[in-house]
Amino acid sequence: MKWQHVQQNWAAFYEAIVEKWPEVDESDLDEIDGDQRAFISHLAETTGQEPSEIREELREWLAGEIPSDVVMDPAHDNHSIALSAKYVGEGEDEFADDARFGDDDEYPNDGDD
Repeated sequence: MKWQHVQQNWAAFYEAIVEKWPEVDESDLDEIDGDQRAFISHLAETTGQEPSEIREELREWLAGEIPSDVVMDPAHDNHSIALSAKYVGEGEDEFADDARFGDDDEYPNDGDD
C-alpha cells in the first residue's frame, strides 16, 4: 500500500497503527491527521528511535496488506468497483447489480442460499 491510502483513510488505520506501534494512542493520531512527517516525528519522539529507523519500519509496514477494516470500508469498495469498470462490457454500469445481466441462471443453486 502507499501512504496516500493511509492518509485518505486515516481513521480506519488507527487500529493497525496502534497494533504496530503500541506507544501511540488515538488522540495522538487525531492530531497527526495523516501527515506522514508529523507521524514519523511523533514516533521518533515517543519511541526514542531515530527518524531513519522509523522511516524503515514505516516502509516495511506499508509493504504489508491493507488492513481488513480499511478494505471493508464502503469508500474503498466503491473505488475498487470503479477500477473494475475496464472489465465491464460496453453499456453496462459497473455499480449495477449483476443479476440483471442474466448470467445468474448459468450456475445451479447449490442449496446455500
